[in-house]
Amino acid sequence: MAPRVSIQAADFDVAQEVAALRAGDRRVGAVCAFVGTVRDRNDGDDVSSLELEHYPGMTEKAIEAMIDEAHRRFDIHAARVIHRVGLLQPLDQIVLVAVTSAHRGESFQACEFLIDYLKTQAPFWKKEQTPKGARWVDARASDDTALARWGIEGSNT
Repeated sequence: MAPRVSIQAADFDVAQEVAALRAGDRRVGAVCAFVGTVRDRNDGDDVSSLELEHYPGMTEKAIEAMIDEAHRRFDIHAARVIHRVGLLQPLDQIVLVAVTSAHRGESFQACEFLIDYLKTQAPFWKKEQTPKGARWVDARASDDTALARWGIEGSNT
């Protein structure tokens, strides 16, 4: 069985990850998957690259805790989160959140819950390269607003 959380520099294959998540589980009637990618623009500026850093051990533990919380809140069977670190280029995949359940509603909600958490609370540091130079990226207030609907207060509200 694949781990629930992977923090890695290497790219991932969405189809392979989803197949592994649902393999042999006859209860699964729905799979929801979200893939985040690097954009070439942010806050009105061109972005040539994005570098992600994390605190090994702490990051995985924090994401594991949120998967546990997703299991408490939603009737889901399994969840998988892959988050890349290192130097990434526009169009590169950054994150995969995949969730299985008996019915689509629970999968959709749990997937959205997990990505809202990842955008604001997971201990990652992101640095963009722009024509104006390098800059650190903070969570947006809109990301905190999305997280607030789950009853979790973000850091920018």
